[in-house]
Amino acid sequence: MTRTDQMSFGVVLQPDPPISRVVDLAVIAEGRGFDQCWLFDSHVLWPEPFVIFSQILARTERMGVGPMVTNPGTRDITVLGSLFATLDSMFPGRTLCAMGRGDSALRYIGRRPESLAASVSAMNVIRALFAGREADLGGTMVRIPWREESGAELPVWFAAYGPKALDVVGRHADGFVLQLADPKILEWTLQAVRDAAEDEGRDPDAITVCVVAPAYVGDELAHQRDQLRWFGGMVGNHIHDLVMRYGEDDSKVPHVLAEYIRQRQGYDYSHHGRSGNPDTEFVPDGIVDRLCVLGPAEAHIEKLRELRSLGVDHFAVYLMHDDKEGTLAAYGEQVIPALQDG
Repeated sequence: MTRTDQMSFGVVLQPDPPISRVVDLAVIAEGRGFDQCWLFDSHVLWPEPFVIFSQILARTERMGVGPMVTNPGTRDITVLGSLFATLDSMFPGRTLCAMGRGDSALRYIGRRPESLAASVSAMNVIRALFAGREADLGGTMVRIPWREESGAELPVWFAAYGPKALDVVGRHADGFVLQLADPKILEWTLQAVRDAAEDEGRDPDAITVCVVAPAYVGDELAHQRDQLRWFGGMVGNHIHDLVMRYGEDDSKVPHVLAEYIRQRQGYDYSHHGRSGNPDTEFVPDGIVDRLCVLGPAEAHIEKLRELRSLGVDHFAVYLMHDDKEGTLAAYGEQVIPALQDG
């Protein structure tokens, strides 16, 4: 499907101390034309994102905020419903929810990711509580008494790679989060989402498509690749799970992904999402180029236009490298205007 509508932009930050720096980056991003600020939600590895969201909302004027991503394992789903409702009561219409089964947040504390069934239940409960409606908690009906039913709705996006998770997106989620920027893999995954939506009787075009990937604007490709190699390791965790479940079946795991993780030796979550992660040296340059967006601004514009033509509505930049302000400036001055002009 060819799309001509504008693409919106977000920035994904690690909530590393000092928190004032995180808030300042969000303010800079809004000034550069970014519409959303997302924070990692791994409650032990990093400080509490929902506290930081309130500070970002207070310092900005229009920017939406949300976790990239939260999960129903480390947070009770009624707590999540109340958190989102509280933020919305203070700053109406500026809250988003991106969910997953849980990777770093759960694995770091020795727990397994949640089931897809638990994730579907969480989406339903969080939406209902946020909107002031009753939610069914396994036979117990609960609503937030201070939250009036005003018609406000919380979009819940779901992060997915594998066939079963993609099916869940198509049947139950408001948005699809794909954490990599490879057009061919996007086509493969998005088709699965659309097929599931049609089978469920939903309009596939009503599902927001969000691609999240590291972006670094500049001319020194070798340096950029070294700075962004961590992402291949992060994605490799999810692909490793898929290969363990399905084997190297290209209909379920794209061959290019299955091939590179053969060299994976392990993963220490204390280095998760950080440049220089020693557990990601196995990631080849070609994978970095496919999964990320790098090079001069013109290369970013070209790749993002291709992603937009395939159905991407929102692109969120993982900003974990050594030139955060430079990339925000380049996007604000060159990339975002080009994607919004057509």
